[in-house]
Amino acid sequence: MYRLAFILHLFIGSTLAGSAVVAALAMGQDTLQPILIAALVGFLAAFPVTWLVARKLYTLR
Repeated sequence: MYRLAFILHLFIGSTLAGSAVVAALAMGQDTLQPILIAALVGFLAAFPVTWLVARKLYTLR
């Protein structure tokens, strides 16, 4: 299950981090620090989402 979660986190983490960066840019935060913070928040928010998706996919077998 950890391998599945790792692979999913590659996709989910980049998607959420990218969405958070786009949201920060849309709010006018166009300096380095807010963009990095948004990317970090998106990356960290992906951990519970990844765990839920991996658990759901793993139990479907």
